[in-house]
Amino acid sequence: MKILVVGATGATGQLLVKQLLERGHDVKVIVRSTGKFPEEIRTHKNIFIIKAAILDMSNTDMAQHSRGCDAIACCLGHTMSFHGIFGSPRRLVTDSVRRLCHALQANNPPKPVKFVLMNSAGCSNQDIPEDVSFAQCCVIAVLRLLLPPHVDNEQAADYFRIEIGQNHPAIEWSVVRPDNLIDENTISPYKVHISPIRSAIFDPGKTSRINVAHFMADLMSDPAIWSVWKEQMPVIYNQLTHNKN
Repeated sequence: MKILVVGATGATGQLLVKQLLERGHDVKVIVRSTGKFPEEIRTHKNIFIIKAAILDMSNTDMAQHSRGCDAIACCLGHTMSFHGIFGSPRRLVTDSVRRLCHALQANNPPKPVKFVLMNSAGCSNQDIPEDVSFAQCCVIAVLRLLLPPHVDNEQAADYFRIEIGQNHPAIEWSVVRPDNLIDENTISPYKVHISPIRSAIFDPGKTSRINVAHFMADLMSDPAIWSVWKEQMPVIYNQLTHNKN
């Protein structure tokens, strides 16, 4: 498969790129700089690196770089600094997703392209009933006012749900929602659920970045797994962080 990854230099994005390369895929990345990449990624025979800020790219270039791709993965996020949280671009994820989807539609691919977005368990799937307490709803409402990155995550997911929707001729999608992200060195057992099984605010679980990368790679690589989770917003937890099945 030929897969385009944006947000590839982030903590999860690098792990995803590494796993995709290990599976034998041709991986194209759009990055500002390759400085964060380890040597094994920078010099891999199946990596193609485009040095650019994604929102500075022209529509023509974006269409060109996405043309021929079987899948796109977005691991973009806001850096945890004052400027990263409150500075521009405030809609980094949403605007990048929207422009990439426009590029895919302009390319008119012969079959739908898989688009996997890394998001957050704090974002609800409004297409299905989810058990969210009144207290959590109140906290989320405050977060929408105080933290632009949370709104960005919600709007990016909503773009897929509402604008792309079901049975789009050019795009199939899945929004992966990890809970509290942690760093681990190896893939460990994890569980995937259609909705959160615990409160992302008051009782968060843990999800290792390497497990998120593994699940995202599975989604793009395995048709059986994709058929289960396409047009869904799966929530992923490390298996040992809870005692529910």
